[in-house]
Amino acid sequence: MTPAELSVAFFLQMFVIVAACRTVGWLVKRFFDQPQVVGEMIAGIILGPSLFGLLTPDLQHMLFPKETKSVLFVGAQLGVGLYMFLVGVGFRADHFKSNAKSALAVSLSGMAAPFLVAIALTPWLLGMNLFGKGVAPFQAMLFMGAAISITAFPVLARIVQERGLTKTPLGSLSLSAGAIDDAGAWTVLAIVLASFGGGPMVAVKAAVGGGLFALFMLTLAPRLLAPLGRWAEREGKVTPALLGVVVMLFMLSAWAMDAAGLHSVFGGFLLGTAMPRGLLTRELKKQLEPFTIALLVPMFFTFSGLNTQMNLVNSLGLAAVAAVILAGSILAKGGACWAAARLTGQDNATAMGIGALMNARGLMELIIINIGLQKGIIGPALFSMLVVMALVTTLMASPLFELVYGKKARERGELGALNDDAEDEVVVAPAPAR
Repeated sequence: MTPAELSVAFFLQMFVIVAACRTVGWLVKRFFDQPQVVGEMIAGIILGPSLFGLLTPDLQHMLFPKETKSVLFVGAQLGVGLYMFLVGVGFRADHFKSNAKSALAVSLSGMAAPFLVAIALTPWLLGMNLFGKGVAPFQAMLFMGAAISITAFPVLARIVQERGLTKTPLGSLSLSAGAIDDAGAWTVLAIVLASFGGGPMVAVKAAVGGGLFALFMLTLAPRLLAPLGRWAEREGKVTPALLGVVVMLFMLSAWAMDAAGLHSVFGGFLLGTAMPRGLLTRELKKQLEPFTIALLVPMFFTFSGLNTQMNLVNSLGLAAVAAVILAGSILAKGGACWAAARLTGQDNATAMGIGALMNARGLMELIIINIGLQKGIIGPALFSMLVVMALVTTLMASPLFELVYGKKARERGELGALNDDAEDEVVVAPAPAR
C-alpha cells in the first residue's frame, strides 16, 4: 500500500475502532453493570478474526489489511505506554506504607500460588508446543507465573473509589497489595525479557540498563523533576510548554527501556511514579487521560483482538488447556489472597472482597501477553487462551465483589459513606477500571 492508501485506511479503521469500543462499552455498562473497559476488550476481540473475520473475512481483511498492522502496533504501544505513565502518576506509596505487613502477605500469597500453578502447567504447555521456539522451561514458567499473578490495579482502585471504601481495611489493604503485586509481576517479566534471545550480552544489557534506570527513577529523578511541579504551581496550570517537556521525558523514558531490551511500558510507569505530586499530576491526568483512553487504548485492544484467534483452540485438548488455565488462575490468585487476608486478621467478608478484587487481570494482563507474543515467548493459541482468562476474570470482579462484600457492607452502612472524600484519597488513572 502507498502512504496515501495507508492514510485512508487508517482513518476508516480508527472510526470503526472508536465506534465499536464506545458502543460495546456502553452496552455492557448499561445492561450488565460492567466497566467500560470490559466492553472495549470485547470490542477488540469482535473486530478480530475470532468473530468479524469469521463471519465476513473479505470485509474484515479489507478494513484491516496486513500492511496497516504496523501502524496500529505503534499506536497501541504509545497508548499502553501513556496509560502506564498515568497509572504511575496515580501511584500512592502511602497506601502500602500504612498496611505493609498485611499487604505484603496478601501480595506474596497472590504471587506464590499462581507461580505454583505455572510450575505445574508449564511442562504440559511446552509439550503441546504452545510456547515459541527456543523458549527454555524456566523462561516459560516465569512468564506464565507473571501472566497468572498480575492484578488489574486500576480495576481494583476504581471499584474501591466508586464504593467509597478508601479508608476501610478492605480498601487500604487491596490498594497496597495490588501495587506490590503488580510491581512483582513486572519485575519477573523484566527478568524473562532480559533472558530471552540474543545471547548473554543482551540479557546483561537489559538487566543492567533496566536496573539502573529504575534506581535512577526511584532515587534521583523525584528531586530532578521537582522544578516541574513548582513550574505548574507558579503558572496555576500545566501550560503547553510544560506539557511538551513532560511528553518529551515520557518519550525518552519509553525509548530508554525499549533500547535496553525491555519494553516502553516500564519507562512510562517509572517516570509516572517519579513525577512531583500536586497540581502537576492532577492536570496531567486531565489533559492526557481523555485522549489516551478515547483513542489510543482502543487501538491497543483492537491490535490485541487482531492477534486473538479463538479458532486455534479447535480441539477438546486445547479447550481443556484453556479451562485449566482459567480455573487455576482464579483459584490460585483469589484463593491465596483470601487466605492471606484471613490469616492477617481480616473478617471473612473483607477477605473474600480482597480476593475478588485481586483476581481481576484486565488491561495489565493484555499488556503482558502482547509483549510475550511480540517477543515470541508464547504462540497465538496460548495468547488467545490468556485473552479469555483476562476477559473472564475482569468480568467477574465487580459482580463477585458485590456478591461477597457489597451487600454485607451496605447492611453495615459502609458503602457510600465515604464517597465525598474517596476521590481525594484514590488518585489513579480513572480510566476505566483497567
